[in-house]
Amino acid sequence: MKSKLRKFHQAKWDEPIIYELSNKGEKGIIMPEAEEEIKEIAGDEISELPENMIRKTPPALPEISQMRVLKHYLRLSQETLGADLNVDIGQGTCTMKYSPKINEKFATSLKVTELHPYQDESTVQGILEIMYKLDLFLREISGLDRFTFQPGGGSQAILTMASIIEAYHKFKGESEKRNEIITTIFSHPSDAAAPAVMGYKIFYIYPDENGIPDIEALKKVVSEKTAGLLITNPEDTGIFNPKIAEFTKIVHDVGGLCGYDQANANGILGITRSKEADFDMCFFNLHKTFSSPHGCGGPATGALGVTKKLLNFLPVPLVEFNGEKYYFNYDIPYSIGKVRQYYGVVSAIVRAYAWIISLGDEGLKEVARIAVLNNNYLMKKVKEIPGADAPYAEGKHRVEQVRYSWEKLTQETGITTEDVTRRMVDYGFHMWSSHHPFIVPEPFTLEPTESYSKAEIDEYIEGLKRVAEEAYKTPDIVKNAPHRSVIHKINTESLDNPSKWAITWRAYLKKHKKG
Repeated sequence: MKSKLRKFHQAKWDEPIIYELSNKGEKGIIMPEAEEEIKEIAGDEISELPENMIRKTPPALPEISQMRVLKHYLRLSQETLGADLNVDIGQGTCTMKYSPKINEKFATSLKVTELHPYQDESTVQGILEIMYKLDLFLREISGLDRFTFQPGGGSQAILTMASIIEAYHKFKGESEKRNEIITTIFSHPSDAAAPAVMGYKIFYIYPDENGIPDIEALKKVVSEKTAGLLITNPEDTGIFNPKIAEFTKIVHDVGGLCGYDQANANGILGITRSKEADFDMCFFNLHKTFSSPHGCGGPATGALGVTKKLLNFLPVPLVEFNGEKYYFNYDIPYSIGKVRQYYGVVSAIVRAYAWIISLGDEGLKEVARIAVLNNNYLMKKVKEIPGADAPYAEGKHRVEQVRYSWEKLTQETGITTEDVTRRMVDYGFHMWSSHHPFIVPEPFTLEPTESYSKAEIDEYIEGLKRVAEEAYKTPDIVKNAPHRSVIHKINTESLDNPSKWAITWRAYLKKHKKG
């Protein structure tokens, strides 16, 4: 290859959604009629159902042949980029990493996929053992005392932490006065959003001149009204707060609880733990740190751990082992109840369990070391690109990611981070806009993880360098990108206008009066 950049042009299909492909009467499969002996035993299968469960009209499903279904989904797959296809370090705070395919085999085995949550405990001892032992692993990794896998992702884990905070203070008779939650502006936005949904007043701590949350600002906002602290460390800037134990002490001294958002613990596995920073709770995203893929927003698991003093507030059920069998324990005295149906996303739990088993304790530390090495190599190279910079903590290393800025590029060329994002797609890269809140001007957040080789990181850097060079020499090419991808430059006004949203096909037909 003469250049590190590959020749790339993605397939582009003018593909309708499957409902628009539907033709009345067209069939993909014709189910055989039940044999008479079966009918005699099973009956008509309908009359046994309660009246209110029987549809008056058939469901409005697309009617389409097998061959056309196959073409439809294969075309869509050709329009997709992802961690198994391209260098996907531009996903920002979302940690795209390689999920070993043997783990995918485990997770997609019929022994896993055919499980039903209402099966008798005696028939699911294997998966209960995996859940129990993954709990033990995460206790060791965090230093905390008990985990639940019920939350369906990081944001729901944060909501669960906020619910436990509320239940704890209610148990102590202080829930009425403790109505404030403290977080930091560069913690994950859900650390503020989830408790705000519950009615808590939110206080944000901004960084000092070194990019570390200002401890003096924290001292000014803590009070007898403080219910808790929900904080990410390292924050989304990739800067680790070395004073984190002081933060938890300040909040504990006024009677608050401390929850550690470790959605992304990729750079600190085996290096730091929640226990040593005196947190009461923490959670890990199994679909980030522990290799289970994001899967377009799911299936996910926000594995939530607590210390002994909060164990009785966890969601039910927990998996227990009595020396002979594994079983569900619903007898949790002050449980907040369920935060979602059933017991957690089993496929994510299986992948995480397999990943930890295969790596062991030294392997987990090596993940952190390589992730940090890759990130700081990437930062050095990005800062050499004209127009790019990494605000805060000048001259210092970062942990697992960095929130960079194209502010200088924008000032000198008029090209924005959104323009660069679209142009990177023309080279087969992904540079998503996961940078909220937009305090860093013209932000772009990169995280290489331990999965990518030096050669792949160099390839990504070459893409950034090429786009920056184009911004200075031929800005119109960048401004009107992408040119070789499935998407085009779109008017985002409709995306920001809820009145134009249609979440389902039925809602679309109703909203646009087409049905």
